Amino acid sequence: MIERAEELSTTWAYKNAASLESQGIVLLDNVQFIYELALAELELQALGAEFKITNGLRKFDLLKINDEKQLLKRLAYFHSVNGTATDYFKILQYNRTNSVNQYLTHWIYPYKGKFHPQMVRALLNYLGLGEGETVLDPFVGSGTTALEAQLLGINCIGIDASPLCVLQTKVKTESIGALDVIKQAEDAVPKSAPSPLYGEQSDLVGAIKSIQNEKARNFFEMAKLVSVSDSARRHRDFYKSFSENLQAMIQSVGDFVTVRDKLGLALGRIDIREGDARNLPIQDESVDGIVTSPPYSIALDYVENDKHSLKELGHDVESMRERLIGVRGPPRDRIGLYEQDMKESIAEMYRVLRNGRSAAIVIGNATFDGAEVETVQFTVKEAEKVGFRLANNIDKIIFGLYNVMRKENILVFQKR
Repeated sequence: MIERAEELSTTWAYKNAASLESQGIVLLDNVQFIYELALAELELQALGAEFKITNGLRKFDLLKINDEKQLLKRLAYFHSVNGTATDYFKILQYNRTNSVNQYLTHWIYPYKGKFHPQMVRALLNYLGLGEGETVLDPFVGSGTTALEAQLLGINCIGIDASPLCVLQTKVKTESIGALDVIKQAEDAVPKSAPSPLYGEQSDLVGAIKSIQNEKARNFFEMAKLVSVSDSARRHRDFYKSFSENLQAMIQSVGDFVTVRDKLGLALGRIDIREGDARNLPIQDESVDGIVTSPPYSIALDYVENDKHSLKELGHDVESMRERLIGVRGPPRDRIGLYEQDMKESIAEMYRVLRNGRSAAIVIGNATFDGAEVETVQFTVKEAEKVGFRLANNIDKIIFGLYNVMRKENILVFQKR
């Protein structure tokens, strides 16, 4: 498929994908918003290219280029460079969903409020993170930063207070190292039973627990949770969903292996831990960059949204609520607690980041109890208090959550 991508003029993901032009750099057709064009320019500049925009903002003429191979390997928003397809365009071909940004293992588990993978890849470029360096995401969520860093050969430390987030991130990034074991274990896992509900899945639960390899065991546990979600949200038959999701997940991990081998990727090392962003288990000045999006818990109740999966993992939902930033405490105290938690989290980000390096924080104002919560302004103020310098502020219009949030800001801070 990757060989074919060199010749493709269209792909399932783009109705009018750009043709491979012999000169210049051509944007992918899914680049539609001003913030994406801004990030496209910033990543080009960070990778040492000089350019001018032509052809209705779809094509960039190269004036100077330091390393064409680096552009092909790393760029996020571009289809081709001087007639050659970018690695990212090739990776996009490996998508078993109907959503353009859910390629490889990104799609696994329907987590709300996900990062945009293409944006994360561009931010990693913009922050100047090279192979072998380390990026931190202290609110790792669904694991987008970790997976995109891994693809670029960047090491990633991901922290989250939610065991569900830790599990799904590990599965998305670690299963590639256990595909053979996963395939061997597949036949031992039951895919049908008379009763499909929660605690009555005793045969399935036992079979998963009996898998010795931790990465493989996590993989089957995640397949179960995806199906628990399908059953709870869509009223689908649990075991039918489990069988279908398991096959799709195995195929997606197989796609990941293919991409790694065909593109010759040296994958970054991934370290995913359950922890607290207010008290990071990381040494001072030990990470080279930060890419994160703090929880929009004021706008989106992550605990309520994923309570079926948290219960399936054996966690008390109300106890979990008191551990998570933005949802702890009674409603009248929630904003104050959120702000205090974010102050501590921002200070921790400053502490662990190396001098002269940068942090990208994607955050938006939310509406709570009918009033706008000025989270963006608060974040800038607190970041500057601890010593960060605001280097860039990019407006990002978002879709979904319209009742509580209309846009986000990509805040880029440098540690002085």
